[in-house]
Amino acid sequence: MNILQQLEAREIARLGQGRTIPTFQAGDTVRVAVKVVEGERTRTQAFEGVCIARSNKGLNSNFTVRKISYGEGVERVFPLYSPLIADITVVRHGAVRRAKLYYLRGRSGKRARIAERARVTAPTTEPASPPPSEPSNPPTGETAAAE
Repeated sequence: MNILQQLEAREIARLGQGRTIPTFQAGDTVRVAVKVVEGERTRTQAFEGVCIARSNKGLNSNFTVRKISYGEGVERVFPLYSPLIADITVVRHGAVRRAKLYYLRGRSGKRARIAERARVTAPTTEPASPPPSEPSNPPTGETAAAE
């Protein structure tokens, strides 16, 4: 590893410290919490939409999120290791066959929908437990009157 790669790895570790970046790809719906500064106040604003592109270039990695706001398409490019990003949450995983979904720009309404990817569940190795049996003694007293 040369000096530039070592420096880049160190910066990625420093910027990613205390923050987990989920694994997501193009087609996934993500909610990005962005830090917004208004005067002296700082707040977080959510930007939720479909990830249409992802560019993995080490420290310069970024991803593009597209959403429809008041009938108008809005796209925003986020640097993956930006200090202005407070949190990234994957809302749903989309089933797509492309790495770049730029074709969604020309679609609207139901044509722009993306099917949800099927979840893969691991088979259980435990034997199935028998169903709970009914109590053998009949209810008495106050509980019988309540039924």
